[in-house]
Amino acid sequence: MKNAEALRRDLSRRQFLGRSAQNAAGVAAGMVGLSSTVAKADKSTPVRVGIIGVRNQGRNLASAFAKMSDVNVVSLCDVDPSLQSAAMKSVLDAQETSPRWESDFRNVLDDPQVDAVAIATPDHWHAIMGIMAAQAGKDVYLEKPVSHTIEEGQQLIKAARKNDRVMQTGLQQRSGSHFQSAVELVQSGKIGEVRLAKAWVAQSRRAFGSCADEAPPEGVNYDLWLGPSAERPFNTHRFHHHWQWFNDYGTGELGNWGVHLLDVARWGLKLDLPERVSASGGNYVFKSGQEMPDTLAATFHYPEHTILWEHRLWSNHGLEGRGSGVSFHGENGTLVVDRSGWKVYDSKERLNSDTSDQLNSHLRNFVDCIRTRQRPNADIEIGHLSTTLCHLGNVAWQLNREVQFDDASQTFHDDAEANELLSKTYRDPWQLPEV
Repeated sequence: MKNAEALRRDLSRRQFLGRSAQNAAGVAAGMVGLSSTVAKADKSTPVRVGIIGVRNQGRNLASAFAKMSDVNVVSLCDVDPSLQSAAMKSVLDAQETSPRWESDFRNVLDDPQVDAVAIATPDHWHAIMGIMAAQAGKDVYLEKPVSHTIEEGQQLIKAARKNDRVMQTGLQQRSGSHFQSAVELVQSGKIGEVRLAKAWVAQSRRAFGSCADEAPPEGVNYDLWLGPSAERPFNTHRFHHHWQWFNDYGTGELGNWGVHLLDVARWGLKLDLPERVSASGGNYVFKSGQEMPDTLAATFHYPEHTILWEHRLWSNHGLEGRGSGVSFHGENGTLVVDRSGWKVYDSKERLNSDTSDQLNSHLRNFVDCIRTRQRPNADIEIGHLSTTLCHLGNVAWQLNREVQFDDASQTFHDDAEANELLSKTYRDPWQLPEV
């Protein structure tokens, strides 16, 4: 007789395969996504959005979507029921109708009343949920980083294109007018030829210490939270915010802040992926058992450009006088930009800009693209490239050596040790969906 764990996995697998078959049948019949691609062209009909993952950023997204006059947040989903009250309030402060509460994201994807989903879960869930959402006919707002491995990002692009889905990455700088004007100025040649860009974060964080494993909080579906990651006992220091410092779930500071700022650097220099990457750093200050570095310097080598990354999570004194930002170094000046604005130094002209709205503009762009079916400002292909920069930096750090990357094949040439890190092993019954 099968034990309880085996029975649970068999049931989960049958439920998962059943849902996949239903979605495939809908696609074959030409019915999946009908509402979001046809009826939603009429602005008098609200776009119905479900939010998956409602702690912090997910709650912020729920509130921002609910404030949009042509959007209705119809469902909220999280494995932790303690988040329900605050998430509901954030929506009901902005819209009259109460969203449904779900504890299993598959119920949101199965719901024909949902046109689009916003996914703000831990990193290890992003790609599987994003692909499943696309296959279920939903347009997708996918928080950064879009993937946990390079292979996952490649599959996300395929899923978005094959299913004709709008897939916006949560790189909101792409929709901020002052970031757009900064990039335009860099690319205009006003500060001369730019061969070097730097991106950085210097923020003083608290070490979160260590604690013993324990039972999950009451009501938390910890098995679903783990999902495709290896089975481990519950520990509060690997849960909620702290998950990003552990390889099973997160991508460290590169995937947290780095993806935002490296995206701006790559955008300004009109670059895709580098030829070589090196990285150095470690956990020099925090002794909390975290697996990702509190200090890192990474160099991304291109044929005619270099991008430098630095993070220090124990110091507030940042480069160029800013705790986080991007600098473009040209022959005739240096442009420094962050979320508060931008300024050019060492220029005969006074060139600068104040801040601009980013998140609301980014969500507006996503909703507009749901109606027009155009590619959004931070299309999944953009998100994949900038996320891949972060994966490359992490791979170089983990291997403690330089790695060479082939953009065309999206592999590390014949480097078997590095190529093993292009993908990962998933825990049954979860696998990366076939596209």
